[in-house]
Amino acid sequence: METMDNMEKQMHRIADHLERAQLAEYVQLLNSPRKLIVSNIIAGTARGVGIALGFTIFSATIVYVLRQLGALDLPIIGHYIAELLESVQAQYDGGPLY
Repeated sequence: METMDNMEKQMHRIADHLERAQLAEYVQLLNSPRKLIVSNIIAGTARGVGIALGFTIFSATIVYVLRQLGALDLPIIGHYIAELLESVQAQYDGGPLY
């Protein structure tokens, strides 16, 4: 009788683990290609928008820092920073590429 109680406890524990893992929902998703495609398209679009926004914020921060460094007129790297900023500004304005 004690082994039956242990087996029943183990079965309930396994059922709880499977429920937490949402295995049934995952299998349903795999069996429905249309839902899988739609969810992947939404996830890919969200990932692409996130990457674009992140890169925009990152590059704007880098340009801002470089402009601040260029304004300091550092003797050694000031010239290189100024050239880099001119190149970025020319590309931004649609001018010639260097």
